[in-house]
Amino acid sequence: MKEVINIDYLSLILGYIILIIPFYVLWYYKTGLVKDALISFIRMTVQLLLVGFYLEFIFDLNSTWLNLLWVFIMTIMATFTIIKRSELKKEYFLIPIFISILLSVIITDAFFLGFIIKLPKMFDARYFIPITGMLLGNSIKTIIIALNVYYKKLKKEKELYKWYVANGATHQEALVPFKKEALKVAFNPVIANVAIVGLISLPGMMTGQILGGSSPIIAVKYQIMLMITTFSSSIISVFFSIYFADKKVFDGFGNLKTIQN
Repeated sequence: MKEVINIDYLSLILGYIILIIPFYVLWYYKTGLVKDALISFIRMTVQLLLVGFYLEFIFDLNSTWLNLLWVFIMTIMATFTIIKRSELKKEYFLIPIFISILLSVIITDAFFLGFIIKLPKMFDARYFIPITGMLLGNSIKTIIIALNVYYKKLKKEKELYKWYVANGATHQEALVPFKKEALKVAFNPVIANVAIVGLISLPGMMTGQILGGSSPIIAVKYQIMLMITTFSSSIISVFFSIYFADKKVFDGFGNLKTIQN
């Protein structure tokens, strides 16, 4: 394996110079985004550095219980992020979304780490935490989009839902067209992105492995399985989120409650 070229802290600081170009464009066209962008990059830097130092400690310790605790905290953070970005009420969505993400993580981690990679230690920090982080990161966006589309369409077209029920459809059958629309909107971009991987773009995971000294073929194998796993994880998360949330957001007469803040 080739030696990895390290980026020293001075070079890392100098790397921020290129941000002058996009920041100038945002300022010149008076987008009002310069301050938000600056804060976002500062937050990203601080958060990643803290996580980097913390993960060094976790990787060295490699305690199963500590690894599980860290993933549990990541799942809670993902849940609150989804609820906040979707502007949904916590009393209806906190538990359903948390359970959905947790189920998705358990299923996909067990498949990828246990069945595909066949890790001797299932909860090895070097694999378990980064892979779970990628699954959560990819699921968050699709869950937010799917929930927004699904419940906004239900609210906007509640008469259509009632028409389905009045014409003999069960509650679940009447919801199918709305779920179909949510899935189409949420996953069309994901499927399009999968189609161009390799021809137009090289994913971050694959690029990182190659830069880290891995063989391109090994990096490609990991990337293929990660694309499959993250797609499956996102679908599972969205399906369970809507399934469990629906049990709480409709009243006894099948009417949608007020679910947004």
